[in-house]
Amino acid sequence: MEFRKTLLGLAVCAAVVGLAGCSDDDDDNDNNENSEATGDYSLQLLHFADVDGAPGAIEEVDRFSALIEAFRAEQENTLLVSSGDNVIPGPRYFAAADKALVEALGVPGNGRADIAFMNAMGVDVSAIGNHDLDGGPAEFRSMLTPQTDDEDASLVYEGAAFPFVSANLDVTTESALADLATGGGQQASSIAGKIAPSTVVSVNGEQIGVVGATTPSLASITSTGNITIAPDVVADEAQFYDDLAAEIQPAVDALVDSGINKIVLVAHMQQIAIEKALATRLNGVDVIVAGGSNTLLADADDSLRDGDVAADTYPLAFESPEGEPVLVVNVDGDYKYLGRLVLNFDENGVIKTGELDPAVNGAWASTDAIVDQVMGEPVERVTVVSAEIREVLAARDGNILGQTSVYLDGRRGEVRTEETNLGNLTAEANLWYAKQFDPSVVVSLKNGGGIRSAIGQIVQPAGSNDPADAEFEPPVANEAVGKEAGDVSQFDIEGSLRFNNSVALLTVTGAELHDLLEHAVAATEVGATPGQFPQVAGMRFSFDPAETARTEGDTNTSNATSGQRIQSLVVETPGGDVTVVENGMLVSGQESADYRLATLGFLAACVPTNAGNDASASCGDGYPFKSLTSNLRTELEETDGADDPGATDFAAYGTEQDALAEYLQAEYPPEGAVFFDQAETDAANDERIQNLSVRSDTVITLTAP
Repeated sequence: MEFRKTLLGLAVCAAVVGLAGCSDDDDDNDNNENSEATGDYSLQLLHFADVDGAPGAIEEVDRFSALIEAFRAEQENTLLVSSGDNVIPGPRYFAAADKALVEALGVPGNGRADIAFMNAMGVDVSAIGNHDLDGGPAEFRSMLTPQTDDEDASLVYEGAAFPFVSANLDVTTESALADLATGGGQQASSIAGKIAPSTVVSVNGEQIGVVGATTPSLASITSTGNITIAPDVVADEAQFYDDLAAEIQPAVDALVDSGINKIVLVAHMQQIAIEKALATRLNGVDVIVAGGSNTLLADADDSLRDGDVAADTYPLAFESPEGEPVLVVNVDGDYKYLGRLVLNFDENGVIKTGELDPAVNGAWASTDAIVDQVMGEPVERVTVVSAEIREVLAARDGNILGQTSVYLDGRRGEVRTEETNLGNLTAEANLWYAKQFDPSVVVSLKNGGGIRSAIGQIVQPAGSNDPADAEFEPPVANEAVGKEAGDVSQFDIEGSLRFNNSVALLTVTGAELHDLLEHAVAATEVGATPGQFPQVAGMRFSFDPAETARTEGDTNTSNATSGQRIQSLVVETPGGDVTVVENGMLVSGQESADYRLATLGFLAACVPTNAGNDASASCGDGYPFKSLTSNLRTELEETDGADDPGATDFAAYGTEQDALAEYLQAEYPPEGAVFFDQAETDAANDERIQNLSVRSDTVITLTAP
């Protein structure tokens, strides 16, 4: 039976079943026979990406697997792919290492539950996403490769039952991954757990080529070790797109030369504009499955979740340089949607775009209603593993650390574009925490991209699909574990600050701080959500996104910065406000004035530590921490911990999760009457980070809180 986005077909079928059966099934049989006779071929492409760990995602995975099972049962010629970001450090990721998961996983380990989900659902191939590497190359390897328990040989972790692909990454230069590297064009079934530029999936005898590609910005946004990444990121967009296509095209050509004429590119580019650009630059690719941007593409007749709005249509249609159709698809992540694209190819492997059926293709929400409609049943192993994970997570949701009366905004579109109340809270927590170790610290700077989820819930009123009607509420109660409405738990903190970066201290001059902030807002533009956008404490600043953006790399240029966006900058010291930048110019004397800064170890990884550790080649998110006047950083987690408040210990001291937990315990304890109550404001009313495209500048005249 063909599952369509209406129950009408099912109703009609039921009405006439006693007469002649369902005409849809008869048509399908005729089409299959015609395809065999003419050499045409039909393929059902199921796809997803970015299922990497929002706190509520674990509640969706069972229904998500049911959609896959229902669609696969309907159409035998099915290819299931992921375009990356299958895991991310956070509650679910770390819960997979809990001893309670022995029975479910064999050998528990970080991130392994999500690989088990993918194996159980029958994923054929995945791209490498940036978050897949957040634990570092060695941890990525541990998720891909089987492992037998040292003490009990009957306990075995299965490893990945599918390959990862990326044509522009060379993992042979990274010792933890070198022996997993293998050549392109091999059957996926023969290279499970390996890393290749491309692979071939045999779908009922038809050979489907799958090529992978990963964002060239990888080194600045995750832990890549010594992986070689191509091409270099250049400022000229057209040149960058051309260079990237040139890296991918040889892998496509190799498949074409071997006789394969149906090729899918799984691309994890973070911004769907890049996948769109590749569609017009690559020959031989039929479909590009995008990833990393969480862009929801959908048909007009797709049943979306309450409050969701499609960013564009499904699929997006382009033309290759050779004039053949290329389709780009993507759906939102966290197991909320399964993308479905049923393609008919002619005898030359060219998509028959006139036969695309919007009633079948599009974004299928993993809701109870949709699962019931398609009569799907969850994959048993998925339900077993997810149940075990939920039990571990439930215990963590019962560890209450603070309380809030407002929604704490950590949404991607907000923390990467403007000041948010959660950004303020965690930046303040880092500043407060750092002062326990070093009272001279006065400012705090972190990247918005390090905040991965909001803490709270969004309620869509019944009968409304308009996002403007959404109600933003504090965290919901969980009576089963004693959590009351407004309580902030270990689970909430682990979900929001999933990377749990270390807190690091450095000394910067006023000029160096100015340059850091120029970088922080350099990628800000309409429609962009750059992870480098800052969240701060102990200072306030204004910026004009219409002015010249900083273009230098991760070496600090001090007062020689090319950026002209920062218009005002004030540091709030114990002795009063100090103006560092006024009217876009560094104030005299600030080129040598020193400020003690709390930041994240990830951002300042290019600066040597007190312990004498070697610095990495790149600063996190490209932040210009290289060549500071005082070129040394103190990692709080490398201290003896004597200055840690010690009120909570679920996270290691010196980390940002511990900083937030300790701060909440001190300022907004769950047993007290004081709630965090700084409601979120829109950009026009933000005071700590003032965007001059939407408001006037009051940074210097504002009275510090």
